Amino acid sequence: MRLDIIFEDEYMIAVVKPAGVSSQQDRGAGEDLYTAVQNYLFDQKQKDMASRRNVDATEQSGIGEEIEEPYLAVINRLDRPVGGIVLFAKDEKIAAELSDMIQDRDIDKYYQAVVTGTFEDFEGEFEDYILVDKKTNTSKIVPAGTKGAKKAVLEYEVLDELDMDEGPMALVLIHLLTGRHHQIRCQMAYHKLPLWGDTKYNPKFQNAGNAGGKNGQGQNGKGGKNAAAGKNAKYGKSKFGKGQNGKGGKGAGQNAPRFTSVGLYSTRMEFEHPVTGELVTLHREPEGQAFEMIDQMDF
Repeated sequence: MRLDIIFEDEYMIAVVKPAGVSSQQDRGAGEDLYTAVQNYLFDQKQKDMASRRNVDATEQSGIGEEIEEPYLAVINRLDRPVGGIVLFAKDEKIAAELSDMIQDRDIDKYYQAVVTGTFEDFEGEFEDYILVDKKTNTSKIVPAGTKGAKKAVLEYEVLDELDMDEGPMALVLIHLLTGRHHQIRCQMAYHKLPLWGDTKYNPKFQNAGNAGGKNGQGQNGKGGKNAAAGKNAKYGKSKFGKGQNGKGGKGAGQNAPRFTSVGLYSTRMEFEHPVTGELVTLHREPEGQAFEMIDQMDF
């Protein structure tokens, strides 16, 4: 796997996870991001050692055996069908500090999502309680006080809306305040705004079995509704971002490709560096089938 590194220093490394790849080692899941990053760090150590010994890297002999396996800890895991920024710590102390920062909400995490449905308000907050079903590897919203349930909170701003033959869609920016199992996917579905392409939580795609077909987006997308533009760059562009008018275009239709990703992408992280105190801003524009579809429509 070729790594897309967007930040690295001696304490941490941030890379872009492609949709369809596991964040960490998962038996039978094929290539994973954790192993790819660890191999990269091992290779870097090997090259550094060769350089220090003034040995040509192509003629090393036995040096690799002297190098300990690099420490690596995932700070923010992404579901396999979700792409975007993943942060790793390079030592135990930094891992503990970054994990505490996640728990204390000192690391701001932003996602862009493509959902099916219509928002009642252009911006707001969802606060629910999530219970994980380990047997089905899914989560559900339950009443407060339910045994085992955890509070889940996110903020959202609608960037734009689009009317399709098969129903309304929206591009939305999400500020994730807690990090529960399948939180965004579960909460959006509960509020009747399931993610495009989500075969676990979106009824329109559940029967697709990760394949295209009738549940693919229809043709002749209509013009989008005006989204709240906003001018305060609180969460990026505009408050969350500036909306535009969606334009017409053809959707995926009955010959749609397989749903290798859901309409969700980790696009931005901001936090104070636990060692230097400097502001760290990580950003990557969303990729994947849902966002490519939006781009084709000049959303």
